[in-house]
Amino acid sequence: MERVLGSTDMSIVCEHDVVLVRRRVRDLAERHGFDVFATAAITTATSELSRNVWTHGGGGQVRIEELQREEGHGLRLTFTDQGPGIANVQRALSGGYSSRRSLGLGLSGSQRLVDEFELKTQVDVGTTITVAKWTRFSRR
Repeated sequence: MERVLGSTDMSIVCEHDVVLVRRRVRDLAERHGFDVFATAAITTATSELSRNVWTHGGGGQVRIEELQREEGHGLRLTFTDQGPGIANVQRALSGGYSSRRSLGLGLSGSQRLVDEFELKTQVDVGTTITVAKWTRFSRR
């Protein structure tokens, strides 16, 4: 059973917000005992998903939750926007597809970097992506 230790809501409306969210998640990962690889993974996924909220969703927010369970600590991030939604989720998650002339690896790459990944989207309504990353053992 997991317990929420704390949560923070942050807006993502400009490029600087992407940096602030990324920094906050990295600091929390380090504080909760994530190893260097897990810290890099959740930080990279955070950067990609924050950038997607800003560039594809026209801005939005992220809720960052600090979690604890018997096996260790975790971070759950819920990214929300009211953008155009994702018309073809399967294509977007397969990698290599982008509506903005990028490499198209943000969603598929982020999915591979985290322990849990959930995507909900509706065309012309918006997208919500929830990811979680866990430590294997707690230092505390």
